[in-house]
Amino acid sequence: MRRALSIRLATALSAFLCAAPLCPAMYPQSAASAPVVIDRVVAVVNFRPILSSDLDNEMRLSVLEPATTGDKPDRRDALDRLVSRTLIQQQIRREEEQAAEPSAQQVKDRIQELRRQLPACIRADCPSNAGWNRFLAENGLTENEVNAYMRLRLEILNFIEDRFQQGIRIPQEEIEDYYNKTLLPQYPAGQPKPTLESVSHRIEEILLQEKVNTLFGAWLDNLRRQGDVEIVDPTLESPDMPSSNGGGEA
Repeated sequence: MRRALSIRLATALSAFLCAAPLCPAMYPQSAASAPVVIDRVVAVVNFRPILSSDLDNEMRLSVLEPATTGDKPDRRDALDRLVSRTLIQQQIRREEEQAAEPSAQQVKDRIQELRRQLPACIRADCPSNAGWNRFLAENGLTENEVNAYMRLRLEILNFIEDRFQQGIRIPQEEIEDYYNKTLLPQYPAGQPKPTLESVSHRIEEILLQEKVNTLFGAWLDNLRRQGDVEIVDPTLESPDMPSSNGGGEA
């Protein structure tokens, strides 16, 4: 029943977003004219539509993702990111999170870091202004779009850290275990090895991030199960994308 309602909602939204004189289902077309759809709904997340134009923008912005390999971006992966981001944003607004807003300097610093470290940026000489401008032009991006993208990423990262890092304590035994079983074996025989004291803080950060990632992953999966996520475009359905159970019902 909920799925049928969601599909009808998406259909209604598609009709609303279609320019009225151009919608063939509502207005007759002459033989010489062809219907033109301005935009269409590809998914609905808790009654919030994700449009085809949103997906197109995400495809362009995917070049800024840290895991970018240079391969052509996948529309299903892009939609999965959009769904996850929408769920997180809705939760941030629901909890009225105030500490998540990044400063202008944080955004600027992270963009500078991206220009120096992103593999696609390194190949394009992004650290130089000429290379950065060329990279933006080749990928159809603007400075404003990159700023908005980075601001949103930082807002979500701040929210995740504030929500999941509090109260997590890494026992000294876990730090020592990581040092002996994971870190030391990475050093070739005969090469000087760092002392536990010199790397203890970094190991603690790594283990903390692993715990945060685990907690965040479980939390996001729960948001998907409890929320109402409907993929309207069947070509974008992915077997790896957790499906909604219709508002948390078993």
